[in-house]
Amino acid sequence: MTTIASSPTIILIAGHWLGAWAWDDVLEHLKADHSRATAMTLPGLDADDPERAARTLDDQVAAVVGLFARLGVSGEQPAVIVAHSGANAPVSLVLDRHPELVQRVVWGDSGPMATGSAFAPDLPEEVDELPLPSFDVLGQQASLDGLSADVPDRFRARAIPEPGSVLRQPVELTNDARNGVPTTLVCCSIPSVQMLEMAREGRPMFAEVAKLQNVNVIDLATGHWPMWSRPRDLAELIQSEASRIG
Repeated sequence: MTTIASSPTIILIAGHWLGAWAWDDVLEHLKADHSRATAMTLPGLDADDPERAARTLDDQVAAVVGLFARLGVSGEQPAVIVAHSGANAPVSLVLDRHPELVQRVVWGDSGPMATGSAFAPDLPEEVDELPLPSFDVLGQQASLDGLSADVPDRFRARAIPEPGSVLRQPVELTNDARNGVPTTLVCCSIPSVQMLEMAREGRPMFAEVAKLQNVNVIDLATGHWPMWSRPRDLAELIQSEASRIG
């Protein structure tokens, strides 16, 4: 049975090239509902960090766990993590290392990574960072549906190159308890029916979904950046899912 939790801490983590600013529109709606929500910028994506290009996945995991500590997250008061796109690498590691600190993970057009996988394992070692590609190229990799005309310019102006070390580093997972963390899959650019079928077929990008023990699947039809294309709907979904236990 699903029960309702008191307002948990909600931590929003955006994908590649993005910082906490990417969630501004969603936070506006969440704060209106008095949620305990905050967005974070992962190490490597802070423009003011002179060493940002050298940051690693381990640095990102440490930053999430450090934020847990500052916000009073514990086994008795676990957090809800909302992970978008390429945030799946550090969040998969957080779930593996500290499943007891996560009440629920909400994957936004994303999902858990498999052990040994990396976003760009063949990226040459001499590549220190990967800038945001052109939108022609980006649109071939991820759906731009639903974005208003001003979003690409804002994205381009604020995007931070992704550290090469983060993109190359494989995710090493050892704790099967991560699969028991209550999970919500928000399917945006790929419908849930198609995603679940690929998971059952063992497609590498979706194979971990088949291992989840407690999962809720929701369609939010839009492109790959729902925090910009459907911020109110995404905020309402996050609020609803954050209130669930089990």
